[in-house]
Amino acid sequence: MKTIVAGREPITATEFIELALGIDLELFTGSATESPMERAARLDVAYEVLADLRESDPETAAYAASLLRTLPLKTQPTGRRPRRTVRRQPATGARTGSAVAA
Repeated sequence: MKTIVAGREPITATEFIELALGIDLELFTGSATESPMERAARLDVAYEVLADLRESDPETAAYAASLLRTLPLKTQPTGRRPRRTVRRQPATGARTGSAVAA
């Protein structure tokens, strides 16, 4: 069954929460790549939005306040997979378990 919120079909759980609650999660959680100045500006706006939410929707405000205490959201993948390294065992002269003729 498809869930449609405000005429849009959310793909991820995060999108569903954003559409259902009407808040931008990144406003309250931040970005892992934001500068200190960007963080200060974002938090100023987040606290103003939180004050408005407390008056209009206390339950959503409580959720948003809890988001302020979380770690920043991870940035979206760029479509490239991370580089994987392969560990190889060091080459040895004699294999274990082999018999050596004397």
